[in-house]
Amino acid sequence: MPSARVWTYGKDQEPPRRRPLRAGPVSLLLEGIELVSLSLGGSEVVRRIYAAVRDRNWGTIPPTLSDVREEIGPDSFRLGFTASHREREIDFTWRGTITGERDGTVTYALEGQALTTFLKNRIGFCVLHPDTCAGAPCRLTHADGKTEEATFPEPIAPQQPFLELRAISHEVAPGQWAELRMDGDIFETEDQRNWTDASFKTYCTPLRLGYPVEIAAGTRVGQTISLRVPGARGAARQATPPTYALDLGGPRRPLPALGLGVASHGQPLEPQELELLRALRPAHLRVDLWPGRAGWESALRQAAAEAAALSAGLEAALVLSDAAADELRAVAALPPSLPAPIARWLVFHESEPATSERLVALARTLLSPACPGATIAAGARAYFTELNRGPRPTFADEVVFSVNPQIHAFDDASLVETLHVQRVCAQNAARLSSGKPIVVSPVTLKPRFNAVATGPVPPPAPGELPDQVDPRQMSLYGAAWTLGSLANLAQSGAVSLTYYETTGWRGVLETSAGPPVPGRFAPLPGCAFPLYHPLADAGEMGGGRVVPGESSAPLRLEGLALESGGRLRTLLANVSDRPIEARLTGVPAAGVARLLDLSTVERACREPARFRAERGERVTSRAGEVRLELGPYATTCINWE
Repeated sequence: MPSARVWTYGKDQEPPRRRPLRAGPVSLLLEGIELVSLSLGGSEVVRRIYAAVRDRNWGTIPPTLSDVREEIGPDSFRLGFTASHREREIDFTWRGTITGERDGTVTYALEGQALTTFLKNRIGFCVLHPDTCAGAPCRLTHADGKTEEATFPEPIAPQQPFLELRAISHEVAPGQWAELRMDGDIFETEDQRNWTDASFKTYCTPLRLGYPVEIAAGTRVGQTISLRVPGARGAARQATPPTYALDLGGPRRPLPALGLGVASHGQPLEPQELELLRALRPAHLRVDLWPGRAGWESALRQAAAEAAALSAGLEAALVLSDAAADELRAVAALPPSLPAPIARWLVFHESEPATSERLVALARTLLSPACPGATIAAGARAYFTELNRGPRPTFADEVVFSVNPQIHAFDDASLVETLHVQRVCAQNAARLSSGKPIVVSPVTLKPRFNAVATGPVPPPAPGELPDQVDPRQMSLYGAAWTLGSLANLAQSGAVSLTYYETTGWRGVLETSAGPPVPGRFAPLPGCAFPLYHPLADAGEMGGGRVVPGESSAPLRLEGLALESGGRLRTLLANVSDRPIEARLTGVPAAGVARLLDLSTVERACREPARFRAERGERVTSRAGEVRLELGPYATTCINWE
């Protein structure tokens, strides 16, 4: 039986510890050798400062630490350590020093050396500015010493808004500025909301200089980051219970159509799997097809058979080559013989970051006669950034991009930070396309492929999981994150959402003979993963509408309210690793709550149908307010009477 840690986090190990530190008025957290949430009173000044070693495919090489030394006081600190990054041909070691002074100055210095010759895309510091900086004024000091008044962008910037930087200052409170200086390289800033990160990142070295670059053995690298907040006085902000407030009188949005991806392991669904998947009531199944490669016809027929068994339509993603016309003609010959209808074509070219107008026109000409009821969606097979940098997608019926939260950061807290940015990306996609319907497909925990690789991607080492698999797929964390994603995308105006796959390590159900990887993915053959339940809770309200609601603390509490056929349902998730008392306001007098947490998760996974049939605990409100205790990454479904 999985341990409590496995059920919570997907791994039998505690997540990285965050230690509180102070530099005078500046409070911060130390996570490993990264500085997190540097704040002045209640205002976050910098979200993260860290050093990265990135290989030629933008893979992050984790450090091994040694010679760690600490001097920590109540309002100052000094830390020292040696970090070694070793993987395949890469061997880079550096000495790090982090200091915090009583006047609020924080300094992070790096002195390193390459011990082998290798190709790298980046070595050095990255600084994350919180996405709350959007629209805030800033002052730039460029590498040539010139200064400039600027503003952090509000719409997501397709290209780097700030270039050739030596220093950047921004206003964190009325009259209070923070000054960040970077020495040892030239820096620039990108809008990481393009990849759903909740930040702007200032990094080295300028991308205009090219990558990958060979770094020769013996090459030395030295950099320093310093943060100052002149005249600052810190004031602690009083903590309040996170609240999800419903507005029962507000305007409703239609609940997007919810679908699943076809399992990438290629095995057909078994009868017991079909039975559990029907409870999700999927509107569609997504199948990825490469019509220029062998086997695509059988993949399409198998997907259509599974969609028919689930009373769902098909979302067919076509990845076309330069022989697109011939490939589209071959595809158009099949739909009349398929047992399930094509609801939507997603049209991509294998070498185009975003779909061209020419390819959409060709697809419309060749596919529409065979499937007159199917829409044609164009956009990015990978991320919103390709959509943002591509042609304005106003020429298709719908606009599509995918979502995963692990392009730049991989820890639990960073993934939670992406949730509200998913909504921002969908809204920006609608802006770019002049209001075209938005399709988000698929949403996954890890990237399905490396869209920025500059060379072959090495296979996983023996005993390791494939790069596309995250053990949090089978955890309470995965369920809470999924509910947060549903909550934000359902309120974004998107018309269709596709989550994960039907079965397997990347699915909502484990297969009946799931191959265990000891210490990497807990064996749960034939079970539902916890994230199955928030998807089922939303799927049962298919065709309904989204009731407006907002969380006062989206990094701790996420929620979604739905109404359908006279029923009102509220879904809540604690998206933090600490128990919380959550407030739910604007609700009817009474309801019944079904809780998914450590006390119920094993039953919910091993007997999902029985768990969902349980009535749950009665809750009553006082003056329209309910208070609930939610454990780490717990979710609850409340049906109101």
